[in-house]
Order: sequence, then C-alpha cells, then structure tokens
Amino acid sequence: MKDLVLQVTKALVDHPEDVIVEEFERNNQTLIEITVNPEDVGKIIGKQGRIIKALRTVVKSCAMRDNKKVAVELTNR
Repeated sequence: MKDLVLQVTKALVDHPEDVIVEEFERNNQTLIEITVNPEDVGKIIGKQGRIIKALRTVVKSCAMRDNKKVAVELTNR
C-alpha cells in the first residue's frame, strides 16, 4: 500500500522529488504518513478535503482485503 500511496501522491504534486511516504506499525494498525513540500499540501488535501478522503478510501479498501486497519496522515516539512 505504501507504493500505491507514493505513486498517487507523486502524480498529484508539483514537487514529486520531495514526496516521502513512511509506514509505521502501531497497536495492530498501520499508519501511512505522507510528507510533501509545503507548496503541495493543498493539492493533496483538495477542495473540501476530497483528494485526501479519496486516497484514504482507496487505501482502506485495499486494507480490508487483507483484514488490516490502515490510517493515512498528511504532514508537511
């Protein structure tokens, strides 16, 4: 799932070289943390949060297939 998030995120931003996707395991849950250039935060969030919500929906759908819990968080530098 990390690779999926990385590919989608890089396709959306103006500075794909600054995209960092990290995956952490916490309390039986996977956290995928996306770090982007501050100029690109709005592009990942989208109007009224639509882009990040859609990304979370896709990731959660993939996780359900494997009976896992996954959260996606966005951070900037």
